[in-house]
Amino acid sequence: MRSPSPRHADIELDEFAPFSSEGPSRWDAAAPLLSQTNDLVETPATRTIIPGVKKSWAARLLTRVQMESEPGLSNAQLMLTNHDLKPVEPQRRQWTAWSFVAFWIADSFNINTWMIASTMLTSGLAWWHALICILIGYSISAVLVCLTGRIGATYHISFPVVCRASFGIWGSFWPVFNRAAMACVWYGVQAWIGGQCITLMIRSIWPSFYTLHNGIPNSGTNTRDFVSFFIFWVASLPAIWFPVHKIRYLFMVKSYIVLVAGLSLFTWAISRARGMGPIIKEPATATGSALAWGWVTGIMSSIGNFATLIVNNPDFSRFASKPRDALWTQLFTIPVGFVVTSFVGIVVSSSSKVIYGTAIWNPLDLLSQFLLDEATSAERVGVFVIALAFALAQLGTNIAANSVSAGTDMAALLPRYLDIRRGGYICALVGLCLCPWNLLKSSNNFTTYLSAYSVFLSSIAAVIICDYYVVRRGYYCVRDLYSARRASPYYYHCGMSWRAYTSYICGVLVNIVGFAGAVGAQVPNGTTYIYRVNFLVGSLVAFAVYYLLCRIKPVPATDATEGDVVVEGKRRRRLVGQIT
Repeated sequence: MRSPSPRHADIELDEFAPFSSEGPSRWDAAAPLLSQTNDLVETPATRTIIPGVKKSWAARLLTRVQMESEPGLSNAQLMLTNHDLKPVEPQRRQWTAWSFVAFWIADSFNINTWMIASTMLTSGLAWWHALICILIGYSISAVLVCLTGRIGATYHISFPVVCRASFGIWGSFWPVFNRAAMACVWYGVQAWIGGQCITLMIRSIWPSFYTLHNGIPNSGTNTRDFVSFFIFWVASLPAIWFPVHKIRYLFMVKSYIVLVAGLSLFTWAISRARGMGPIIKEPATATGSALAWGWVTGIMSSIGNFATLIVNNPDFSRFASKPRDALWTQLFTIPVGFVVTSFVGIVVSSSSKVIYGTAIWNPLDLLSQFLLDEATSAERVGVFVIALAFALAQLGTNIAANSVSAGTDMAALLPRYLDIRRGGYICALVGLCLCPWNLLKSSNNFTTYLSAYSVFLSSIAAVIICDYYVVRRGYYCVRDLYSARRASPYYYHCGMSWRAYTSYICGVLVNIVGFAGAVGAQVPNGTTYIYRVNFLVGSLVAFAVYYLLCRIKPVPATDATEGDVVVEGKRRRRLVGQIT
């Protein structure tokens, strides 16, 4: 296996002229992406959506909401590209190594990471066992993040475009839609948690807000929580407006604020409890196989918690100034940041056992307890600041893991009408309309369904990694990733790769029975054990199947210098990435 050659990337990206930031259209100064050679041009598309009914209001509306596009593109080509899907031009490659450090410091400080050790301790592990599990799990996650992120940093393309190489030009739509749909669900859930932070902020100023009259009975929530949720939801909207290469400033600011807030809460808890509490001194209660499976489950939960960010890292790494900026910084910052946050969560929860007689793992519940204890004015200010930091943490997590992902995916699903910004706002609207408070209360299995989402993402990530690093050895013909021609090496059969889908299905099926057991069905014990390592098993199965299928029937265009290549039964000649 060889590393992607920057020389190959330069050859391909030279075909994409940068966009102009001046003038009436950002396409004006750009050399055409797909229409620069006659062999890539099909029937030119017009801006009239519904021929024959040009005067209808629907046709005029659709024409007005279209994204700007290159002239002379066919309808098929308009389904594959817009400004946000093209390789990022040098002017927007503004994420430096420190940008990625700030990004992961900011992302590691969130409520879920704070509480992740609680499940491990409940299963019988000692606190230091939990930290080692978290270190191992997030170290593995960091390696996977760097593997997927390297693709985006080298070719400056996003996850939906990367999917086209392995799943096919049209076959990529399913993994993209799959991720977009779940991102919308998660956006609503994370926004609901962010609303709880807003509740604490308001209570620290006006304590009577806690007993606010409920004017919406039988709705699944109450007026207080809905108002807080809606405030957080509205406050999040401006962050979606900014382009991805600019929101690095949000994560830089967040990294400083959450670091100070976390250390403040850590110091306060130790001071109030006069030590780190009893949990730090408690040994493991599990022994034998129970202890071993506790370790395995802890490691897998850490990896599964990171599944979305493993897949969508190209959406951010494509803005890297240099490929190495998205490599070493992510490889080391991810495990360190998440281990430190988890350690702070363990110590604060342990201290709360001394202060309140029981360990409080949810930091929002702990802050709420402060307010219930007739807090002084200074303590209320402290609660407000820390709750604000957690709200900012939820905002950053929602942007990084959900709105940008959904926006990028929707731009790929309907590039003629959507870009990342529009897709992000649609994601926010869907998250609101889903009424996340009902999702979280309607069934105890809902969180299990959300957790099982990593099963699907693991197979997608495995196929992409195997295709790029092992099968293609780091080579993409970038221009063909935006071509719907049947002769394109990524068109496969009807635009879909049977190899990728076979591998994807195998990776999912191996965990299906265990998943059924996780939601209450009676299944054999063996499948339950397999499901405990679902991300690892799904990834390995999908990786192995894809590799074997590509060995049996090789894919085309695996090297820039190869001569004749067969494109699903048709022979064509390729020389240094150019079509001749």
